[in-house]
Amino acid sequence: MKQKIYQIDAFTDTVFGGNPAAVCILDEWLDSGLMQKIAQENNLAETAFVVQKNATYELRWFTPETEVDLCGHATLATAYVLFNYHGHPENTIRFYSHRSGELLVEKAANGYMTMNFPTDETVSLRSISEINEAIGLTPLKTIKGKTDYLLIYNSQQEIEAISPNFYLLDKLDCRGVIVSAPGDSVDFVSRAFFPQCGIPEDPVTGSAHTTLTPYWTNVLGKTKMTAKQISPRGGDLFCEYLGERVKISGKAVPYLIGEIDI
Repeated sequence: MKQKIYQIDAFTDTVFGGNPAAVCILDEWLDSGLMQKIAQENNLAETAFVVQKNATYELRWFTPETEVDLCGHATLATAYVLFNYHGHPENTIRFYSHRSGELLVEKAANGYMTMNFPTDETVSLRSISEINEAIGLTPLKTIKGKTDYLLIYNSQQEIEAISPNFYLLDKLDCRGVIVSAPGDSVDFVSRAFFPQCGIPEDPVTGSAHTTLTPYWTNVLGKTKMTAKQISPRGGDLFCEYLGERVKISGKAVPYLIGEIDI
């Protein structure tokens, strides 16, 4: 069986920047085990699989090790493929995830695409010594989301200097850890670590901004913000807080169009 595959760099306008995702547009769902093997073979942070159901596209995401509840950059990459290579006729795409519900992506004339995602549910906690030891720096605040911890620090320089102990991070009771601080040239910066999913440091994490956006809205007193994920590849995002939903905007560029033999 031959399957077309696309590799798209998301949250960037330059190849080799942002976060690469593989996208497979399917006629019908493959076996979950086979999709996991394809994601493992691709060895990217995420591989997205999508099947059209009438006016909606069902969407699933796999890291090299597991299926995940929500992935921003692979959703952006999938929208890019549907808009540019599969002739989606409208400016809005309606995705549906059995794990995260309805997800929308809207295309603008300036090349940006805007995702509309559910806001993460968070709670503030006391500092957790095991997380602090794994990250190597005690935060100002510790916040727990649905699947990840968010740690808040003073400055962008502190975020840049963090060098986690991935062995300890892999033992934590969570999907991953996001670290964030006010940015030097943007409203806030972040990095994100997901060793339990086979991703030591994620280049750009769209789903993390469902946690980051409401936090920084409350701190900065604004609903529209600029953000940068300062991983080695780096990525630029525009975020808007809508209460129960968050808008996350970015660009994407193609890197590869090919065919896999399964």
